[in-house]
Amino acid sequence: MNHIDHHAAPLLLNQQQVRDYLPALPVRAALSALFQALAHERAVQPAQTLTLFPQGAGDVITYQGVLADAGVFGAKLSPYIVTDGRPVISAWTSLMSMQTGQPLLFCDSGLLTVERTAGTSALAIELLARQDSRQLTLIGCGALGQAHLRHVLPLRDWQRIRVYAPDLAAKPELQQQLQALDPRIEISSSVDAACDNTDVIMLCTSSASPVLDPATLNKAALITSISTNAVNAHEVAPASLAAMDVYCDHKHSTPDSAGEMVLASQQGSWQRERIVGDLADLVSQRCALPDYQRPVFFRSIGMGLQDIAIACALLQQAQAAQ
Repeated sequence: MNHIDHHAAPLLLNQQQVRDYLPALPVRAALSALFQALAHERAVQPAQTLTLFPQGAGDVITYQGVLADAGVFGAKLSPYIVTDGRPVISAWTSLMSMQTGQPLLFCDSGLLTVERTAGTSALAIELLARQDSRQLTLIGCGALGQAHLRHVLPLRDWQRIRVYAPDLAAKPELQQQLQALDPRIEISSSVDAACDNTDVIMLCTSSASPVLDPATLNKAALITSISTNAVNAHEVAPASLAAMDVYCDHKHSTPDSAGEMVLASQQGSWQRERIVGDLADLVSQRCALPDYQRPVFFRSIGMGLQDIAIACALLQQAQAAQ
């Protein structure tokens, strides 16, 4: 971890100020260091908490984390506020010093959440994908999907990059936006066409029900999934887990929240003990790597520690710029 001034005045950064720091933010390095710290008991990941507002006025989810090597602890607060119209949804992260007990940073977390989510998938792909992977597929092309592309494009010598979303064919501006990311990007006509003979599939949809059946793949691929926040949302069927090598971001909490894992466990078709490893295991080389005799599935739900790590990297940049 780079140096943090624990005696500096606290920083308040809005979304635009955060955006200015994003291009140089070392997302994957920060996340890799986080999972190394978790593997060596230098970080703490408490369970996230949901607090309901009175009279059905909404709720707030709190994502906490402690990074001992950086000497910081903090929390991301993500409220859902009921209004007469569209609900208000925001997220802000606070960092505090383990040395002084004083606040160090309070920042808008919207863009940071996108980056840490994509960065986590990218770290998994870096560690799990075959070295000779050449074909990349993205299903879903919103802000999260596009961030996934940005983070994953440098990881392998991709020869073919295919993207599919249900309404993408009717959105020429979005197609141009995608192809501006990389001229190799092709727009596919269906999930099957996008996944034909591919090596890595990134599921980045807002669907609460399966969008891909791994059994239909004609090649054992790495599938990453982030899903959405609907109750028990899942991008692959629960029953499909039993036929895949399963990894996740945090084996102690992911199975309690990931919809396909919760449902598979309830149905008796799969149990959490079958998780091969999580990112802490992978970065510390404490679990087996896949042999690709069957599909490989990586599931991320997002962790408070990821929010703390990315905010810590932002704090380091902001302090250095002062």
